[in-house]
Amino acid sequence: MVVSRKSAALACEDQGVSSISNTRPHQIYKTGTGNAIPQSGKFPGGCRYTDFGNFQNSRSLSTPKRLKFFKILLHLLIRTKITSLTIMKRTLQLIIALSFISSSAMAQPGWTNLFNGKDLTGWKTLGGKATFRAEDGVIVATTVANTGNTFLVTKKEYGDFVLELDIYVEDEEGNSGVQTRSHFDAAANNGEGKVYGRQCEVDPTWRRWTGGVYDEGRREWIYPMQLNAAAQHAYKPKQYNHYTIECTGNEMKTWVNGIAAAYVVDTLDARGFIGLQAHAVAEDRAGKKIFFKNIRIKTTGIRPTPFPPGVYVVNYVTNSLNEYEKKNGWRLLFDGKTNNGWISAKRNTFPATGWSISNGAITVQSSEGKESTNGGDIVTKDQFSAFDLSFEFKMTPGANSGVKYFVTLAEASTGSAIGLEYQVLDDSLHPDAKMGREGNRTLASLYDLIKADKQKRFIRPVGSWNCGRIVVYPNNKVEHYLNGVKVLEYIRGSKEYRSLVAISKYVIWKNFGEAYKGHILLQDHGNEVSYRSIKIKELK
Repeated sequence: MVVSRKSAALACEDQGVSSISNTRPHQIYKTGTGNAIPQSGKFPGGCRYTDFGNFQNSRSLSTPKRLKFFKILLHLLIRTKITSLTIMKRTLQLIIALSFISSSAMAQPGWTNLFNGKDLTGWKTLGGKATFRAEDGVIVATTVANTGNTFLVTKKEYGDFVLELDIYVEDEEGNSGVQTRSHFDAAANNGEGKVYGRQCEVDPTWRRWTGGVYDEGRREWIYPMQLNAAAQHAYKPKQYNHYTIECTGNEMKTWVNGIAAAYVVDTLDARGFIGLQAHAVAEDRAGKKIFFKNIRIKTTGIRPTPFPPGVYVVNYVTNSLNEYEKKNGWRLLFDGKTNNGWISAKRNTFPATGWSISNGAITVQSSEGKESTNGGDIVTKDQFSAFDLSFEFKMTPGANSGVKYFVTLAEASTGSAIGLEYQVLDDSLHPDAKMGREGNRTLASLYDLIKADKQKRFIRPVGSWNCGRIVVYPNNKVEHYLNGVKVLEYIRGSKEYRSLVAISKYVIWKNFGEAYKGHILLQDHGNEVSYRSIKIKELK
């Protein structure tokens, strides 16, 4: 049987509470026999029976209210004549667990509530015209059309911290986020101002990038969740989700419902404010709500929380690996200072001309677009089979280059060495972008074979550093990424792959691209292009 609102009202009357009113939707707690206790509601005295299945809700209750909460539960059992031992047992277990978790949470040292549950003391609104208000122990944001992103931010700034909170986004096509170590530029946007800084993304859409890191008002996407696809299932729709954000030193980590999501090592923002976002919306999405609760922070006695192995790290410290990366098998292919580990594709020494190393980058110099006529291609001394390769590159206007893999040097070609190629190209100015078939010679494509499916917003301008990534799995599946977004995938040696080779310039080479192992190559195509932060992890 289901506990009726009438029975709940009678129980309330016994406690001196006159009525029950509706609140926000939450999950129903169901017993093993299919029975349920009330889905949502509150007692005017402040004791809520909302979402019995979510133990963390009890943190917003004071001790007297928590006692009243338990007493009302017992009265509900009596009034509704629930005699099933299974229901009784599960409900009592729930009460005990709720009490224990609530007391444990309150007893943990070092935590401070950022929201007092009553009003917005300690917070201020920046940016657009969306509204924020305190209601029933929850901060409620309401979206407004035709205005920019709006943020409720702390008046205080924070450096190292661990932040925990619960967020429910009403609009399944909506968006929100939590700003960390952020700032406000009052002069931006013609005096309307701009919030900028790293944000833990809340994304309930089909894209599933919740827990990723977005650099609001500055670099945009830093950690799209395609970089950690295993964590994309962590977000649960139509309910509160629990977020943990840890900022220590130059590192930022995120968790969604206890699942490790994003890991960023950055060079910006040692401290700043924390903010809650109400995203800009169109007319048809105005009036939608985002709910924030159980917001607490710890700023002392912080020890970095270990991340599970195998999570990709976005590291903005040039030519550097942190301890986590080293322990997970990553190593640098370029140390930022010397040509150690690299030789010419034509001889066993590094080219005497045509390449330079300065300011932490290795640069192929211009020779007016003449392929391999200056210093020529360079390759790693080592060869690789299955691997995860990451690199940054910066192009000059109209430039052409590439990163090749499975280069065997067996073809004895007169121009650039032969291998599978991650294309590095200025699509807007270089004519090669319009050649080939259906765009398969554009930036990040598998050159002359598969076009990279990319959006312009994820391409950083020529003259800026972009990040490429090539992943070759032991089963011969290959993926190309551009600035954290996967742009293509294929399987080496598959029927589809060989069909593409058969109509490409590579048809003249037997078993092209199917070698067991090969060198990594940086191409000299006669245009100035720089590379740095070249790192690799061998996969087994």
